[in-house]
Amino acid sequence: MSSSSLAKVRVAHVAGPTATIQNTPPLVTSNKARQKYGLPPRRNLDGSLPKFDALRLQRLAAPVKVYVEQFSAHALEADAAELYGPPDGYVDTNGTFSIERKAESDKPVYEIELRPEDGLYALPYMARQADGSAWEEEGTMPFGLKHRQGFYPDGSRSFEEIDRTQIGVDGVVNEISAQADVDFFRSLPPGGFTKGVPKDRRADIGDGDIAPETAGSHFFAYKPFHLMTTPARPALAKAANDMQAVVSSGTYDGAIWTQGSPQMEECAYWFNLLVDTTLPICCNSAQRPQGQTSADGPKNLIDSVAYIRSKVWADAEGKNRAGVVAVQEQQFFAAREVYKSDARPGNYRATGGHGGIVGQVSHMGRMTLTYVPVFKHTYLSEVNITRLPEATKAVVKGADGLRLVDVVVKKDGKLLGDAIPSVGIVKDGGFGAEEFGDGADEEVELKAALEHKLALGRMGGFVVEGLVPYGMLSTPGKEAMMQRAVFSGLPVVRVPRGSSEGFADPSPFFIAGANLTSIKARLLLMAAMMKLGSLPPAKDPLSPTDAERAATQQAVAAYQEIFWTH
Repeated sequence: MSSSSLAKVRVAHVAGPTATIQNTPPLVTSNKARQKYGLPPRRNLDGSLPKFDALRLQRLAAPVKVYVEQFSAHALEADAAELYGPPDGYVDTNGTFSIERKAESDKPVYEIELRPEDGLYALPYMARQADGSAWEEEGTMPFGLKHRQGFYPDGSRSFEEIDRTQIGVDGVVNEISAQADVDFFRSLPPGGFTKGVPKDRRADIGDGDIAPETAGSHFFAYKPFHLMTTPARPALAKAANDMQAVVSSGTYDGAIWTQGSPQMEECAYWFNLLVDTTLPICCNSAQRPQGQTSADGPKNLIDSVAYIRSKVWADAEGKNRAGVVAVQEQQFFAAREVYKSDARPGNYRATGGHGGIVGQVSHMGRMTLTYVPVFKHTYLSEVNITRLPEATKAVVKGADGLRLVDVVVKKDGKLLGDAIPSVGIVKDGGFGAEEFGDGADEEVELKAALEHKLALGRMGGFVVEGLVPYGMLSTPGKEAMMQRAVFSGLPVVRVPRGSSEGFADPSPFFIAGANLTSIKARLLLMAAMMKLGSLPPAKDPLSPTDAERAATQQAVAAYQEIFWTH
């Protein structure tokens, strides 16, 4: 079935943090404005005047009539002049329009009335700062505290600009709205309303609307760089709850999540583990802001909409057989395997050494699935929100030693932010000991991290990114300290550095991370802990009894089964 014969779908877009795909280059005051207001012109590095002003998409306030020179849309239009109909008229050297040509110097033109309802138009940027000076960047001064936002508060403007300006292979626009009706939601958005959320933005998911919003609490951007904010551990609960609410609403055929390119792979896998749905979820990012030279985000978003509409993801029962996917540069990556390898378009890769690219879309829009994940995902996941218990056990350290306490995981079907376990990553290389013969007590950094986890009052654990291929730490002292963590009730996952191909074999007390990266293993350990709780602590972690060792081994085996299958 061709894509043109498919019915339109309804898609939810959910805005995630630090999303370059919802970012734009700085709005810089044009030289046309500088000339009008008597400001010094912006110059090139060599002191010369720029050839052109940057044109930025803006809205007309009133209709305006313009005259466009015939044959100016392409360098070779005039070469096929005999194929064209006549112009609407002619404009003389004074700019006067007439139906008839009156002089050889008159230019043939098309007469166009531009109207506000047409949509955005690319025009010179005329705005200045409050003091009358020109805008040179997003802030009023370099590294200052007063600044504008380059990130959009949700996806609506991004999608509108794509529909208006991005031209498909058939020479027309509306590449998203021709395929889908899209609703826009803000989960952990990259831009916020610091003066209060407008009324037309208040039909939203989550815990209600906040007015005003503050950076670092309600929205998360990386520009200006000296004021960058990122969401904390509890935000993983909100992201999962918000996505679950969207896909469970019965309103949508699929969902799209956008996020900063270094972290998009994390939420993709988190949704793959936590969200209980048979619908497709696509995750998108971009290396370049929208409107910048060779911006890659618009195509990724268009492809996500087309992927949802194509139903290539559906099995015979109409359920999603591919799990959550990252759609980047015309490829569909399985959430479990995708990772960003470098900061340029096309540099997403499939880690693990055994597949990971679900499929692709051709330049003409043909969708193909080449691989279907065998690991459990979404509605099949043993750690999705539906299957997680209401409460579990966490180990804490008190005056009387280590003990297990009840921890509430979810309430009214929603994850609680405090339930998200605190999992640290311990990265190790060769030559790790400070001195020959160092033991566990000399590993003061690991010892401090262990004590910190036990003092938090919540579930905690470690992922060790160790030596290739087994994920072992480089010294007996480090291994002993991590084993002390295990017998203190903190599960420890071992993965090798680099792109593991699955040789991190299990041991009785450490969890093997299969072919996961340390980043993905951390997320799976978080999810598994909310399912299984902390390990049973030994009375003396330095000298566990045989019974305590057996109990720990049994508990680790339950974790290992999840790691083998997710």
